[in-house]
Amino acid sequence: MNRPMWVMNLKKYADTNAVRASLQLLNTLIPYFLTISAMVLVLHFSLPVLLLIPLTLLGAGFHIRIFIIFHDCAHGSFFHAKKTNRIVGIITGILTLTAFEEWRKSHLTHHGTVGNIDKKGVGDIWTLTAQEYLASTKLTRGLYRLYRNPFFLFLIAPFFLFVIMNRFPGRHRSLQENLNTLLTDASLACIILAVSLTLGIEYYLIIQLPIVFVSSSCGLWLFYVQHQFQNVYWSRNKDWDLVKAATEGSSYYRLPAVLRWFTGNIGYHHIHHLNPKIPNYRLRECQNAQPELKSIPSLGLLQSLMSLNLRLYDESTGKMIGFSGLRSLHAHH
Repeated sequence: MNRPMWVMNLKKYADTNAVRASLQLLNTLIPYFLTISAMVLVLHFSLPVLLLIPLTLLGAGFHIRIFIIFHDCAHGSFFHAKKTNRIVGIITGILTLTAFEEWRKSHLTHHGTVGNIDKKGVGDIWTLTAQEYLASTKLTRGLYRLYRNPFFLFLIAPFFLFVIMNRFPGRHRSLQENLNTLLTDASLACIILAVSLTLGIEYYLIIQLPIVFVSSSCGLWLFYVQHQFQNVYWSRNKDWDLVKAATEGSSYYRLPAVLRWFTGNIGYHHIHHLNPKIPNYRLRECQNAQPELKSIPSLGLLQSLMSLNLRLYDESTGKMIGFSGLRSLHAHH
């Protein structure tokens, strides 16, 4: 596949930096555990329970940042050494309730199929074309409408996925993937047991579950908006183009500086798909230095909320549409 020279030039930003990576680990993990410690003190000394709300939000922010480190390790882009990425990936995977090996495999599949209508379905959000939806059974349509309902998609599904679904090995996974899933589960069981024997199980439930609920919901929103916007690129396999899938099928999400920090620059998702070997701590530098990236349309916070109404991809117009758009599609045909 031929790639423009400027895309090839992005390789110079794929150099990892052990100092920057280590500092990011420290400025993420230390305040995360300090936040949890503060929540423990609130409960232990029976301080006003309302104090838990800002601490939960802060803890969720650090939890998302831990997941970004986990994500970079899965791409082998956080540290230089493969072994170091794997060790840090497994540890951060335990903290984010996600088995490293299985998630890594499905996520790399997502990178190789993003925007490809004929290969969708692995490591992504269930998306039907309008034509596929109209050809589906009533049961499939009903399930799809339930799945794409924002209440289910952002409040129920993420928590269910991280807390329950991530706990099970899979029949079609490799031995290494299943062993890593069991290792993650055993580690979580040890953490829960240790907290139960020292502080009490209620401490874990009151502190950890709300953090996971907020962080998983926000995390799924970030993943959703990265590939679900009106003019997103989708193509059939024969015409699929990696550069277009990255620059037109992955959003450049403009976030305020504080959110950009907590989300590990994931808003520069178009660059990440152009070259997933670029570590998160070099994405902004790449965006500012590469002229061709400045012309790529961006998505602001308010603008991104419009994507909540998008449910289907209409191949005839090349746009995402809502269920209401099916009426005009019927009328057109």
